[in-house]
Amino acid sequence: MGNYITLKYGLNPHQGLASVQSTKRNLPFIELNGQPGYINLLDAINAWQLVKELYGALGFPAATSFKHVSPAGAAVGETITDAYRRARNADPKSSFGDFIALSHKVDLECAEYIKTVVSDGIAAPAYDEDALKLLKEKKGGKYIILLMDPNYQPPPIETREIFGVGFSQQRNDIKLNQDTLLTNIVTENKIVPAEAQNDLILASITLKYTQSNSIGYALNGQMIGIGAGQQSRIDCTELAGQKATTWAKERWRGKQNLSKASLASDAFFPFRDNIDYAAKCGVKYIIQAGGSIKDEEVINAANEHDMVMYFTGIRLFHH
Repeated sequence: MGNYITLKYGLNPHQGLASVQSTKRNLPFIELNGQPGYINLLDAINAWQLVKELYGALGFPAATSFKHVSPAGAAVGETITDAYRRARNADPKSSFGDFIALSHKVDLECAEYIKTVVSDGIAAPAYDEDALKLLKEKKGGKYIILLMDPNYQPPPIETREIFGVGFSQQRNDIKLNQDTLLTNIVTENKIVPAEAQNDLILASITLKYTQSNSIGYALNGQMIGIGAGQQSRIDCTELAGQKATTWAKERWRGKQNLSKASLASDAFFPFRDNIDYAAKCGVKYIIQAGGSIKDEEVINAANEHDMVMYFTGIRLFHH
């Protein structure tokens, strides 16, 4: 793996001088096909981290569908094809022209499904030979295929430069799992089935790689609504809720019951309106950072709706 590549272009086509270089010896990927642009690699790197962390936390094959540095969908499944199909079908309109990341090897079944959808590229740790051959035919031979290094370890400090100003910070390397997330229930109802616990972990990890503010709804190992990048948290909650409701109506013709849905927030809820809206959508389980001056009001709202709510003390802003 090399440590420098020239990109197709930057954020926009007129930003022609674009490249990436590793701060370590090598980049965490090899280009197997196509020439990525700046946004492609932002999507690929964030998406790869998401699925790798999901697999580590939940133990199932994981997939995500990324657009403009936020996931349109994410899911786990029995197989990698099942995982991506579920990630893609949560919000197929937003997934149009996505960048895919998969936690496991791409086999022929998965490649055949990917061949049928509109997508810009894929990042995965391995490819079967026949799957790789099929994917290389996509987009007239220009489909971006990245081979990710699952053993790559990034440096603890990450840096970026904007407008001639250099930023640095400790990388957000906190591990989100049952031990770090699911220890502090603050509501009267404390009954949480194993499936809901997994959904809360899934939603939290997804939001770790979603542009803030962000809210995510999850059900049965699948993100069913993601509200990203809104300045108001209630707007995120409503946006994600509308997507979850659309998912239930359009994909299931109203037969899918959202009464056991889980919701994660990347930071605390400032007001109870978020809880009240989530309850209308059928949310039963909530996980959030806590720490608002309105925490008591928010907890009371959850109790009124007989919800279960965790406080984690972990904020997950991502920009």
